Amino acid sequence: MMKGDRCCVVIPLYNHAATVRKVAGAAIACGHCLIVVDDGSTDGGAETLAGLDLTLLRHEKNRGKGAALLTAAREAVRQGFDAMVSVDADGQLDPAEAGKLIAVADSSRPVMVIGARMMDAADNVPGSSRFGRRFSNFWVHLESGLTLPDTQSGMRLYPLAELLRLSIRSRGFAFEIEVISKMVWAGIGVKSVAVSVDYPPDRVSHCNKLGDNFRLSVCHTRLVARALCPWPHRRLVRGEGRGGDERVPVAVWLHPVGFFRRLCREHTSAGQLAAAAWLGVFLGALPILALHTVAIIYASHRLHLNKLAAVGASQLCMPPLVPVLCIEAGYFFRHGEFLLKFDWNTLVGQAHYRLWEWFLGSLLVGPLFGTVVAALFYAVLRSLRRGQVEVCG
Repeated sequence: MMKGDRCCVVIPLYNHAATVRKVAGAAIACGHCLIVVDDGSTDGGAETLAGLDLTLLRHEKNRGKGAALLTAAREAVRQGFDAMVSVDADGQLDPAEAGKLIAVADSSRPVMVIGARMMDAADNVPGSSRFGRRFSNFWVHLESGLTLPDTQSGMRLYPLAELLRLSIRSRGFAFEIEVISKMVWAGIGVKSVAVSVDYPPDRVSHCNKLGDNFRLSVCHTRLVARALCPWPHRRLVRGEGRGGDERVPVAVWLHPVGFFRRLCREHTSAGQLAAAAWLGVFLGALPILALHTVAIIYASHRLHLNKLAAVGASQLCMPPLVPVLCIEAGYFFRHGEFLLKFDWNTLVGQAHYRLWEWFLGSLLVGPLFGTVVAALFYAVLRSLRRGQVEVCG
């Protein structure tokens, strides 16, 4: 296990003057070396730390939480630490629980540990926080293959050498999302440990619901696009730490029944199966003639979704209904009216126009139809599983 003297605690600070001294004092009282990065605060929060035994760094202007964490990481390395535990300055998390993360960290190889907030045991947890966590967990699974309980927690243990070698583009709140997938892709293990959480009535949040959610969406889009790309990720650690699908033993490949059972059982939460259905319908609506199944299996594998569910849902897009709807939508985009004349010339002589219209229309019909199918998948699965729980109970 990693020793506490090889790990420090860091607090990124931005306009939390009312709570930061209490958080910092709790960290110091537990015997942790503390680094605070004042990320351009304007409320005098750094001044409230006077007299405490800590290292204080300042950004003249606000550069974002990710930038503050990277500044702290470089300072921690300079001071000789191997890892750091981040704790938010708003008092939501208890620095005394940093020891839980340190205890599960492996000193023999780098690992990132996330403190999973026990929201069910806390009072006054905003509904937006619960939804945001589920939403983030879903996308991180697509990107990395990991099913984690809390991908938005501000309490994390970072292995410093590996963190500073990662190519992280985000510098704001999206940094904490991007770093998980980048750690997994680099071969670094990611673990979780339960920690308590408190949402006081006077808690101050600097999350910009519009701007930060937009940046998070852009970040997830980039990561999903990279996850779909076939070229390998740059790995910092060999052997362990894989976050995606486990390598299938040759013996399983040679046993068709066992392999089929494996396919049926992988990625089978209601949300994952609904996402697989959406992907199957979306790709099934595209005019990638004779390549639909190959494309769906490839995309499902790269995004860690159930392949059988995706291929099965794609059958809803078999001709003629969905292709005709796509062509009609595409024709309307081009001409402002629907195609009503069907003869040899419009269907064969102008086939190249119909393919282009099919593609254009599929960009509308595919996502919309996929959303309907995914919603039905999700509702039916949740209902069936809720019924099973009630029967078992």
